[in-house]
Amino acid sequence: MLWFKKKKTFGLRRQKKKELPDGLWLKCEECAEILYRAELERNLWICSKCNYHFRIGCKKYAEILLDDGRIEEIDGNLESRDPLRFPGYEDKLQKSQQATGLREGAVTGRASIGGHSVIIAMTDFDFIGGSMGSVVGEKVTRAAKVAVQEKLPFIVLTASGGGARMQEGIFSLMQMAKTSAALAELSLARLPYITLLTHPTMAGVMASFASLGDIILAEPGALLGFTGPRVIRQTIGEELPEGFQRSEFLLEHGMIDMIVSRRDLRRVLTRLLEILQTTHR
Repeated sequence: MLWFKKKKTFGLRRQKKKELPDGLWLKCEECAEILYRAELERNLWICSKCNYHFRIGCKKYAEILLDDGRIEEIDGNLESRDPLRFPGYEDKLQKSQQATGLREGAVTGRASIGGHSVIIAMTDFDFIGGSMGSVVGEKVTRAAKVAVQEKLPFIVLTASGGGARMQEGIFSLMQMAKTSAALAELSLARLPYITLLTHPTMAGVMASFASLGDIILAEPGALLGFTGPRVIRQTIGEELPEGFQRSEFLLEHGMIDMIVSRRDLRRVLTRLLEILQTTHR
């Protein structure tokens, strides 16, 4: 009789588990811990067990970093076309627009952080892997020029797994030089440029505007580099150092200035802007 009651209770519990909404629990990609979604969101999408920083979009970063989570968007109407008539590219653009609610893979605009006015650009991995098409490069370039005109610090937050967008060929590759030239103007104007590298920041984005910051911050454990470690390993036929191309490895080798947890980003950026504003005066 006792066995029968246990069996009946187990069946009820199993039925309740089936009725749980999809996405209520998430598995940490780093430590495989099962995490309650609502708690993870309250924790800014950071695993409470291993500190793994889940990838999030630029809308969530705006909520975390910007005063009142608000940005006065610049060039928000720009969107890519299909200059090479690349098969399936228009469909991919439409799907990314629908999935993210963005017109393109970068959002640029005026904002404030801790009361300090800034020009900010953010790329979004969920829009075709954060790849840099001609519009992304154009928006970053224009934002840098606005920073020069309005004499404001320029902050760029990056997430890109594919660098230059292959569907646009040379039009995409040209953006590496164009964004770098715009940032040279910012430097000549002696205006601060801060980059925040999130997971992942790779290829053409890393080889251009992402790595040119006067101060380069990175989130913990972010994959940062030009070519991925698997490709490098296959090319040179050797094992790579442990943690190669992760934020901690780059900090140790002098490639970035600071690793900052997502919890502390707003505070650290506010302090940096205070220091830079005083120095600029």
